[in-house]
Amino acid sequence: MNRIESALAELENKGEKALVTFVTAGDPDLETTEKLVLEMFENGSDIVEIGVPFSDPVAEGKTVQEASLRSLANGTDLTKILEIVENLRRKTDKPILLVMYVNTIFRFGTEKFFGLCREKGVDGVIVPDLPFEERDEIRSYADDNGIIPISLVTPTSRRRIESIASDAQGFLCCVSSPTKCSSSSDLDSFFGEIKKSCKVPALADFGISDTEQAAKIGSYCGGIVAGSAIVEIVEKYGQDSVQKVGEFVSSLKKAVK
Repeated sequence: MNRIESALAELENKGEKALVTFVTAGDPDLETTEKLVLEMFENGSDIVEIGVPFSDPVAEGKTVQEASLRSLANGTDLTKILEIVENLRRKTDKPILLVMYVNTIFRFGTEKFFGLCREKGVDGVIVPDLPFEERDEIRSYADDNGIIPISLVTPTSRRRIESIASDAQGFLCCVSSPTKCSSSSDLDSFFGEIKKSCKVPALADFGISDTEQAAKIGSYCGGIVAGSAIVEIVEKYGQDSVQKVGEFVSSLKKAVK
């Protein structure tokens, strides 16, 4: 079993929801990134996503875009990020994913990339700009190395929801915003459609920024993903953000649990 599958199965057995958190690698620096990942795990994160900076992160909101650009200005690259994962594997056995754009994989070399993911200890990848219909561009390489490619679905996916949900591995990342899915009927409709065909936990990546949102949205699905709010804390406090991120993550875990 991949670490992602094991962690989610354990949570299901305990009747608990999953908390997935995100940080941009290299913002403010790679040493702080490593500390942030460990702090998030220590304070309740079940899975951590590490964002690989990209020069044109069109699938991200302003907060993560700016973090990506700050990271690139610091000289962060994929090789250094994989080294950070290798360092983390000496200290934690919890699931780690990379969130990245497909061109980064292609330029690095798809076979080489997934081989190094296996070697360094990456458990999964999220590629937000890779359409579901083009998933085979990376799927065989990921499968050969035991790396789970996480699928994304949105309310606008409509007739594609069934295909995406039924094909999902590890967990299904359900992307929207609190404003677009603000009512109970919106949430019931979206997650109700997903649950008809999804065999893995459906986790809400809705730009959750506080415990009230975490508790409400988490009650409709298998857990939540928190990213932008954490990146904002890092932006504000820089190298002094570790404890504050830990406190925020702890509050989210209590709310969603």
